Amino acid sequence: MELTGFVAAITGGGSGIGAASARRLSLAGAKVGILDINESPALRGGELSVKCDVADGAALDAAMAELAEAYGGIDILINSAGISSVGTVEDNDDAEWARVLDVNVTGIARASRAALPYLRRSRSPVIVNLSSIAATAGLVQRALYSASKGAVHALTLAMAADLVGDGIRVCCVAPGTVDTPWVGRLLARADDPEGEKRRLAARQPTGRLVSADEVAAAIQYLVSPAAGATTGISLPVDGGMSGLRLPR
Repeated sequence: MELTGFVAAITGGGSGIGAASARRLSLAGAKVGILDINESPALRGGELSVKCDVADGAALDAAMAELAEAYGGIDILINSAGISSVGTVEDNDDAEWARVLDVNVTGIARASRAALPYLRRSRSPVIVNLSSIAATAGLVQRALYSASKGAVHALTLAMAADLVGDGIRVCCVAPGTVDTPWVGRLLARADDPEGEKRRLAARQPTGRLVSADEVAAAIQYLVSPAAGATTGISLPVDGGMSGLRLPR
């Protein structure tokens, strides 16, 4: 899974799964551009950090152009930027639905659209989107978030079909509950954060949360030439949650 000579753009690359992916790809030899709404210091001193909001199409166009000019092109796009939402269909108003879908779904379309002119010039182009176990499993208090990730799953398949003729592979990863600062913020709002964390860990057959690096390892595989025959798939990294039904 050597990536020397490849250039990767990672939205949401400043923290969590995006940051873990940036570290892995950089260590594998890739030149990495971290596109994040917050200022992101270089992880090893070699990454390009661009402050960029996936809700802003013009900013994405400028960020991709800056990255391509700095590194001579773009081969890999990892759409990791996303936001959470908690509640049933009764708990979020129209504005919150619009905000989450705009970032989690339309943000992927914007970033992909901005990167495609450069990906089409690559010898081995690939896009990996961040989906979730919530796309295919009914989780309580996750109506809006699940809807957004279900849309990411469907969008990935449609993009893969549209772009396969251009030689561009498109896949997604579907993590279970990942031990990231993002999940930490959700837990902090719970009445019993430690108890809620134990409950989240227990619902995964492995009995623990997934690590961000484990998800990043799956992403590294998908973007590497080793996965050259793989497109239009969703790769679960969920501790067995999507497929195993263990006796209680």
